[in-house]
Amino acid sequence: MEDRIISYGGQAVLEGVMMRGQKAFAIAMRAPDGTIALHEEKLGEIYRSKLAKIPFVRGVILLWDALGLGMRALTIAANTQTGEAEKLEGPVLYVTLGLALLFGIGLFFLLPAGLGSLSERFLGWSVWWSNLAEGVIRLALLVGYIWAIGFMPDVKRLFAYHGAEHKTINAYEAGAELTPDSVARYSLEHPRCGTAFLLTLVLLSILFFALLGPLPFFWRLVSRVVMIPILAGVAVEYIRWTANHLDSPVVRAMIKPNLALQSLTTREPDASMLEVAIASFQTMRQAEESVV
Repeated sequence: MEDRIISYGGQAVLEGVMMRGQKAFAIAMRAPDGTIALHEEKLGEIYRSKLAKIPFVRGVILLWDALGLGMRALTIAANTQTGEAEKLEGPVLYVTLGLALLFGIGLFFLLPAGLGSLSERFLGWSVWWSNLAEGVIRLALLVGYIWAIGFMPDVKRLFAYHGAEHKTINAYEAGAELTPDSVARYSLEHPRCGTAFLLTLVLLSILFFALLGPLPFFWRLVSRVVMIPILAGVAVEYIRWTANHLDSPVVRAMIKPNLALQSLTTREPDASMLEVAIASFQTMRQAEESVV
């Protein structure tokens, strides 16, 4: 089980699923003509380096690389749907990805920090209460944003592919046959989900930022950005630890909020979506075997 926990993860993309191992990743996408388009690549050496084995450090490094890998997978999937005529690449791609990253940092970190600081200035709240308010606002924005976008038709399909990804990995880890009928019986929830990581990151931010104490407005904003990699490293270790101790009733109780939030980011996939997720996983496994 330990090797499987370290090795395999995934991500939903536009009309498809990306599956990642330690040596390679694969993307399976339902093309406009109804066929399954496949893409596979060897992963960088960072995933097998000594740095990838150092607690906390590995979280920061691998998350940064995974962010780039995730963006690449999303771009490949989007280009598969639009075709060569509307292919997203070059400066337009980088500007789009950069703006998306800035939007996320601004909405979920800088805006709550600014509102928390205003509560000190205009409401006379203590630093502790303003930091708590900041954390609650950040949590509300995260849950509210996920809930709101879940009503969009394209996002609903994305969340269904997310469910297909979870079911496929759950079935594999249970040793089940990887067919749509078999995989469909498995859970939509998975303890290593990126949604679980996001919630853990937000909850950790409440504690960490409270420990920083009072800061001038400018440095308060700077600290929220600078602390993201540190919080991410701690969150990754927490997710890994809980995933390795699911036999403990205490740990199962601890991860219930993480699993509950996944009800917003997953939907029941249909058989064709499961077929895509299985194709992605099997292609990734075959690619892993061919990498020296």
